[in-house]
Amino acid sequence: MKPAVVLAGLAGLAGAAWLVIHIGLHSVWDAVTAIGWRGLALLCLYGAANFCLLGTAWFVLDPPYGWSKFTIFAWGRAVRDSAGEILPFSQIGGLVIGARAVVLRGIGQPVAFATTVVDMAMEMAAQIAFIAAGLALLAIDLPGAGWQSPVVRSTAIGLVIAIPIACGFLVLQRKGFALLERAAKRLLPAWAAGAAAVSAALNEIHNAPRRMFASFCLHIAGWLAGAFGTWFALLLLGSRIDFADAFAIEAVLAALRSGAFFVPAAIGVQEAGYALLMPLFGLPPQLGIAVSLLKRAREIALGVPILAAWQIAEGKSALLVARDLKASTSAQAEPRG
Repeated sequence: MKPAVVLAGLAGLAGAAWLVIHIGLHSVWDAVTAIGWRGLALLCLYGAANFCLLGTAWFVLDPPYGWSKFTIFAWGRAVRDSAGEILPFSQIGGLVIGARAVVLRGIGQPVAFATTVVDMAMEMAAQIAFIAAGLALLAIDLPGAGWQSPVVRSTAIGLVIAIPIACGFLVLQRKGFALLERAAKRLLPAWAAGAAAVSAALNEIHNAPRRMFASFCLHIAGWLAGAFGTWFALLLLGSRIDFADAFAIEAVLAALRSGAFFVPAAIGVQEAGYALLMPLFGLPPQLGIAVSLLKRAREIALGVPILAAWQIAEGKSALLVARDLKASTSAQAEPRG
């Protein structure tokens, strides 16, 4: 793990702790414990359903379709998000681990890598649309007032920057891997077959725009589900707000988390964002911290058993590889009669 990532995670953790103590540990604890175990169970049920929804957005990129393949991609998405939120990695690390999880369940490596790249692009495009709609709602609900917040202004600037980046990423998928394939043939012949397989899988997906559009629409639904999660958490805490307000809050939070992608699990960034945004809608900052901590509790409750199961699968795979290698070595060592 790179020292910069470790330092970013520690800094974020220290920032989150300072925020909790500064706002009032007792107030935050009261807000978190107010929902009880049943409330936390409902949030976990919502989280599991969201894994299935986002897994479907990944699944539609790789026909033929079937129930068993759907469960593989839903499981891979659960591992991806759990790794990104719990392990001390950035979001990129979660993507790699999620792709590895579906490979362990029988998806070919080129397809796993290609669909992960396209799925990430569709999620990014859906996020941009989601953030833009959230800022529009913010301008309607809080004309003038919301835009005084430096967080909101920064989000708007970031959105303008993100649009050409997303477009460039889509172009790079088609052109960049073809260039990589040609370079591999010249410089690294051993990698040429793998690069060619990934490039072919990417071209197949891009030549089926309906699949990409279906993935984009499902990711839009996923971002809306994230707004619902914020609205539902506030409802469990006894604070009812309009869904449009929860939409605007979650849109700005999505932008903040994306901007801090190098911070593992956006520790500190998420807490600060909620604390700064809640007062715009007449809610106390400690309630925003409580919502963030509820989400952390849900992620841990779901993510720990998911990652434990993934580690068991990795261990079984390693044992099978070691057994096959041993058998191959023994066969080669036997004297020929």
